[in-house]
Amino acid sequence: MNVSDSRAAGVGAALTAGIEQVAEEIGALLRSGADSGARIPGARWSVGEAAAHLALANELMADLAAGRERPYGDGTPAGLAAANAASLAAFTERDADALAAGIVRGAEAFTAASAGRFADEPVLTPMGPMDLGTLGSYLLTHMLGHGYDIARALRRPHMVDAERVELTLPFVKTAMPRVVDGRAAAGHSACYSLRVRGGGRFAVAFTDGTAAVSAEPPRRPDCTIMTEPVTFLLIALGRCGATEALVRGKVVSWGRKPWLAPRFPGLFTAP
Repeated sequence: MNVSDSRAAGVGAALTAGIEQVAEEIGALLRSGADSGARIPGARWSVGEAAAHLALANELMADLAAGRERPYGDGTPAGLAAANAASLAAFTERDADALAAGIVRGAEAFTAASAGRFADEPVLTPMGPMDLGTLGSYLLTHMLGHGYDIARALRRPHMVDAERVELTLPFVKTAMPRVVDGRAAAGHSACYSLRVRGGGRFAVAFTDGTAAVSAEPPRRPDCTIMTEPVTFLLIALGRCGATEALVRGKVVSWGRKPWLAPRFPGLFTAP
């Protein structure tokens, strides 16, 4: 494939490495005699169910990267949850070693397929249209969320770190307007400046309950929120509460309306 100077092939070396490494780290957790029946704290799924979901999701995203159409849900958090439940009911494998192999195989298939395409090529995903590079960020984010759950259930160190959180930001920024909680955000108008400590920054502006994400605030921010990287992703994925993070100093806020910070995560339904 001839690659022009203005377009990038694949999803990039850092994201490719992150996807493959995280898949292998999750696989290593499962291959170390993991109890597939162990319950994930605060969740409905067991380790085996979370691993099965990852194996299925990685295969689905590899197919999308290869240009195959794979309808899955209706793009809403509720629709994704229903599709997840249906796919798990149909896929009954819960052997930890077999699922570890499936997770790694799907991640490697994704990076192999994406290497033959351009990062800005459009793809239709379970959360709506995005480009291939953002789909890679989606895959990594998804594995980090469920990998974190599996590690907690098995009482092992998790694989979320600041470098990997930086790679999730393209997907997080794309997903935010699509997962606004209509009831929580109804009538809400405010401009937030979000900063990940030591990394990226962007803005989210609500206008009468509708969110728009941009690189820079479109108007003077009402509230600036700076978050430690790992905490940022865990809050975004619904694995950590904002109030607790504020108390622990993992989140700081300032501006004209700093009291908006604890409310901000509740304006979204975690995907």
